[in-house]
Amino acid sequence: MSAADSAPYAEVIGDPIAQSKSPLIHGFWLDALGMKGAYRRAHVKPDDLAAYIAERRTDPAWRGCNVTIPHKIAVMDLVDDPGDIRGTIGAMNTIVRQRDGTLIGTNTDAAGFYAPLAELDLEGAPVVLIGAGGAARAVLFALARAKVGHVTILNRSPLKAMGLLASFGLKGDVVALDAPLPPAALLVNSSSLGMTGQPPLDLDLSPLPDDAIVYDLVYAPLMTGLLRAADARGLDIVDGLDMLIGQAALAFELFFGAPPPEGRDEELRAILTA
Repeated sequence: MSAADSAPYAEVIGDPIAQSKSPLIHGFWLDALGMKGAYRRAHVKPDDLAAYIAERRTDPAWRGCNVTIPHKIAVMDLVDDPGDIRGTIGAMNTIVRQRDGTLIGTNTDAAGFYAPLAELDLEGAPVVLIGAGGAARAVLFALARAKVGHVTILNRSPLKAMGLLASFGLKGDVVALDAPLPPAALLVNSSSLGMTGQPPLDLDLSPLPDDAIVYDLVYAPLMTGLLRAADARGLDIVDGLDMLIGQAALAFELFFGAPPPEGRDEELRAILTA
């Protein structure tokens, strides 16, 4: 094995995966710090997830992976869970390989999601959440810690989302995707709707008050149809890069043993939006 072959590397896995900007983010940080290593995309289909994890478990150069749609729940059955992510958030987005080959799952999505909202007082505020998948679990975990008020979940299958509110100790209800929006201080899209190659997310935002915040976790495209509609109404918006960079910073330190460089976020955003 050559020196190049033994360089540490991490990956992002998903299906699809071509849209992921994580390799740009981690590559930028590795270069900025002058560190040896790489970060790659790996297209892993659901039927191949177990084989992928088993193969990487035996590779000492593999430091771990970020996990995106649709594997955030299924991967929990394949790795160790010392932090009880299954019992708290209920979804994993980061897998870290230990020196002995043990794979530990964790979740950096919740902290990454909440970072842009940390200075706001959301206690008792009504929230609307679109989607009920792995990303929604991280969002609800963070919102519960912020002590938000009534939460309305819009989802294709209301039954799938019914148990989420109770599991996070939140009060609210679940309605169909085509239901009218209730007034809310915060609207979050945690689904893949509006992503490149996915169906659009068409919502009537008129019920939202003028001081509402619209937060879309989709980042390809960065300015989604939802954010364009919110911006046209003069609402405050938060794009998917805020969460993506926030969660990536936590994962980077877990993979490569060093925090990202400070003071380079604007430069990184410029690269990601070029």
